[in-house]
Amino acid sequence: MYTQFFGNYLLANGYVTQEQLFSAMRRQADKHIKLGTIAMHAGYMTASEVDTVYIRQTHEDRKFGELAIEEGFLSNEQTIELLRLQVPDFLGLGQVFLDDGILTNTEFENILADYRSQNELVDLDMLIEEPEAITKLFENFLIVAETPITHNGHMFTELLFNNFVRFVGEDYTPITVEELTEFPAECCVKQEIKGNYSIVTYLAMDEETAIAFASRYAEENFEAYDEYVQASLEDFLNLHNGLFIVNVSNDSSTELSIGTPEHVEEPLLVFNHVTYHFPILYTFGTVHFLIEAVKLDD
Repeated sequence: MYTQFFGNYLLANGYVTQEQLFSAMRRQADKHIKLGTIAMHAGYMTASEVDTVYIRQTHEDRKFGELAIEEGFLSNEQTIELLRLQVPDFLGLGQVFLDDGILTNTEFENILADYRSQNELVDLDMLIEEPEAITKLFENFLIVAETPITHNGHMFTELLFNNFVRFVGEDYTPITVEELTEFPAECCVKQEIKGNYSIVTYLAMDEETAIAFASRYAEENFEAYDEYVQASLEDFLNLHNGLFIVNVSNDSSTELSIGTPEHVEEPLLVFNHVTYHFPILYTFGTVHFLIEAVKLDD
């Protein structure tokens, strides 16, 4: 989950373009994270020290660790520790930008420091997908978006982003949440959650994106937008909302129910209640998730 929010941070702050981010997301899984990048992440070396070693490597065919030890930047014990260190996935994304020359080591060092500070990621152990750290990332994401959120709302969105990873793929970046009163819908399904906490949820995208989304979700190779693609969108929405009401019941013994997923025929959605728009940028297209707040918890 760190990769998704790190990508959002880079994009929102203008460090990378959407095209550069998508390209990096496609390649990060195969990217070898260099020891110098890991050393900066661990706080054992500065960007300037890493650059010094890289310059020496252009003249000497020797390993980074050997030269860093010789320069006095690392001890032998620290080098061994770094080689064994479990690192967060978002470093792979950063490594792509470093190798492509989009970011310098100095820029990346400053970005890491600011990203940790904003999200209160002080302990390196917190950077390995710890629940407390993930929760903080969600809170900070919604605060930056200036989106008021209830307890159940927080639970809903955190589950949503995790379900995108689990059932569709992790190659996405969430974009800042916005409040809106209407939305042009092309391929759209909706479902109502009823009870003391009542919302209407919408999943919308263009046809090409819907075909790719459904193909991943159903693990089938769809080639056209048809009833099978539509059924896949409805099933994802129903699955997510079903998991949500189970979580609410376990968390607070509050019983909610869900309606039957519906295909939206109207080309323009007009909302009667406060509605939040969550754009999700996948490498295959943009997925739009909308939440119309009919009745929120106190």
